Amino acid sequence: MIAQDVLYCGVCSMPPEFCEFSGTQGKCKAWLQKNNAKEFARLYGQTEEIEKGVEGIQIEEKPEEKKNDRSLVKDKSAQLEAKLEKENRKKMESHVIIKRVERTKRKCVTTIHGLEVFDVELKKAAKMFANRFACGSSVAKNNQNQDEIVVQGDFSDELLDLILANWPHIPEDNIDLVEDKKKK
Repeated sequence: MIAQDVLYCGVCSMPPEFCEFSGTQGKCKAWLQKNNAKEFARLYGQTEEIEKGVEGIQIEEKPEEKKNDRSLVKDKSAQLEAKLEKENRKKMESHVIIKRVERTKRKCVTTIHGLEVFDVELKKAAKMFANRFACGSSVAKNNQNQDEIVVQGDFSDELLDLILANWPHIPEDNIDLVEDKKKK
């Protein structure tokens, strides 16, 4: 067997090839340059030449590329316009469903689903409903794992009027009233 001398960094105590993984590469590089110039030249000599070569490079734009930049801006604005149009169409096609669900004997809850499509903050709306009707109201997930507001009590007609009054951007045609009776 041949014995080999291995050089270890005085800063991170790793071989110089692995100093970049220690997190102290700048200090390790300075230590190696001071203590072992030959090893420093072997590891980092080419890098400095490349860095000096890259500093002198300049990128020039051709006039044709500038025209393409303008067309890219137009394309992006057209895409943004199309996206906004699509969102607006989606809003007009979606419905707010106010559903009265019977629970036990004379108890019932009213659920409101679909307000989030019209950019209504559900927690604020639930709190407003609770304050207005003096009842419990919360945001919960339904069976399809979508958020809906659950209001304790039968307030379906009043909720319709309150939604139209507070959020006039929701069309009245897009609000549906549904009554769900329990099967006996």
